Amino acid sequence: MRAKRSNPYRLIIISYILVIVTARAKIILMKTALAPTRCRDSEFRWGEKTYIMGVVNLSPDSFSGDGIGDDIGRAVEQAQRMVAEGADIIDVGGESTRPGTKPLSIEDVDNEIKLVVPAIARLSKEISVPISVDTYKARVAEHALEAGANLINDIWGLKKDPALARLAAEAKVPIILMANERDAPPRVGIVTRVMADLEAGIKIALEAGVSAVDIIVDPGCGFGKTLEQNLELINRLAELKALGKPILLGTSRKSMIGLVLDLPADKRLEGNLAVTAIGIANGADMVRVHDVRQTALVCRMSDAIIRRGYVSE
Repeated sequence: MRAKRSNPYRLIIISYILVIVTARAKIILMKTALAPTRCRDSEFRWGEKTYIMGVVNLSPDSFSGDGIGDDIGRAVEQAQRMVAEGADIIDVGGESTRPGTKPLSIEDVDNEIKLVVPAIARLSKEISVPISVDTYKARVAEHALEAGANLINDIWGLKKDPALARLAAEAKVPIILMANERDAPPRVGIVTRVMADLEAGIKIALEAGVSAVDIIVDPGCGFGKTLEQNLELINRLAELKALGKPILLGTSRKSMIGLVLDLPADKRLEGNLAVTAIGIANGADMVRVHDVRQTALVCRMSDAIIRRGYVSE
């Protein structure tokens, strides 16, 4: 009995079909409609444009060298400039999260509250866009919300303080959950690990009563990941769309850009603009940046190409 002759083109054909299916799946995931998220007087209508989160660092030892400290007037001036340049939300933080930093003591947390709360209270009167508090501690977030913050940005994705979820639910504010691997850096399977971390955070948030439309996810570039893992995350960002949540991408001035381009934090603008454009093409809904004016131009151009159905003729 003669053996069947294998078709030399079969593997090529199958590979071609897989490429097409994968590409189509990626497009479908990116175009999946997400319900809008209300925040203060704003409504983030995901898919219509890329939203910009401007960074106001109050921590004097910020990794990017832009820490303002307790100069509230300077914080207001920076936030107002960012809004004028196109920021849709301002993120205020009072603790440095650069690699190698140790958790704050109780006394340090008290100082963080004293630093963040007055600035947020003033900003809530001076700017019209929503204000986010960058913290993973419920005590800090509670004071910030009372002062006028409208969103919680948790860099530990509810790993450190799950009480943040109940606080967000009770205050009816959105929460950003970031995948942070600094507690146990993975050697392989970074996308799988990030997805698992985010799914766990989403589960905690939903069980605490947070509305499904009030959850935003962040892959956590730069937090417990190698350079290659960070680059892989950005390249495969569209896979996070399977979570059914808007995606925030925050790579501004981070070491991954410095390592590729061999540049210090204050010289990484062009590198981050490239990451921003690629991130938008791969499904990012919001970007967290220090340089709003330049980023706004990149977002507008990228949106004109990627989100063509929403661009008027």
